[in-house]
Amino acid sequence: MAREITQAIVNGILLGGVYALMAVGLTLIFGVLDIINIAQGVLVILGGYLSYSLFTKAHIDPFVGLLITIPAMFVIGVFVYWAFISRLRGGERTSMTLLVTYAVGLIIEGILYKIYGADNVQISPSYVNSSVHILGVYEGWIYIWGFVLAVVLVGFIYTLLYRTGFGRSVRAVMQDETAARLVGINVNRVAALTFGIGVAVTAVGGMVFGATNAFNANSGYDLISRLLSIIILGGMGSVGGALGASVFMLTAETLVTIWQPNWAVAVYYAALVIVLLYRPTGLFGRKAVRAQ
Repeated sequence: MAREITQAIVNGILLGGVYALMAVGLTLIFGVLDIINIAQGVLVILGGYLSYSLFTKAHIDPFVGLLITIPAMFVIGVFVYWAFISRLRGGERTSMTLLVTYAVGLIIEGILYKIYGADNVQISPSYVNSSVHILGVYEGWIYIWGFVLAVVLVGFIYTLLYRTGFGRSVRAVMQDETAARLVGINVNRVAALTFGIGVAVTAVGGMVFGATNAFNANSGYDLISRLLSIIILGGMGSVGGALGASVFMLTAETLVTIWQPNWAVAVYYAALVIVLLYRPTGLFGRKAVRAQ
């Protein structure tokens, strides 16, 4: 039993890293733009399909392929913002973005079905099934590298936000969009780049998810429900909170699976409800400072 518990904890931590790769972009977009990007799950799957195509058609290693897929997803994100979201104005903008991003997700899903069909696929380089001995249990290298990527990605975004001029502009927009305009910040440009970055990171999450799970164009629906739970638990807009909440939620789920597999997913959401009852801002969230 002790070995099973250890295995579950290690699995939960490493799986949490995989989900953090997918959630960090979602929480960044919300924190800056007040946009809940319902299309994020489908965008993760799009990132997975791009890595899959590069691997199967061009024989490019999935990790090397990130040099192509990350810029590609960034361009897609900027295009989606300028083409659909930047046009929304007024007090109903936040609620309208839910409908717009949902529609964008449906369009992308339809395109993926047209190109790849409905069959499940998986990115399967030789090292996907390789494992290493950790704390008395065996873990796949792909999960370990996924967790490392999650930490590096969170660190990169934190540095971008708090150590660069662009990051100061982003935080100014987060706090007071009107004041940011008055001091000369190009709010639309900052918003477009932020949305692009938030979508670009899905290339990494999609690659790791696609290497550890079979997926199809419809897989984004289950993902978005989990990702929303993670960013709410971690604190809406908290980049580090996305990583912490991912690890917490996935560890809780894998531990419950030992005794009651049928209750694993239920406990996942029960943990969210319990935490929010006592800390409405999430584990790592802070009270909103955005000017109304």
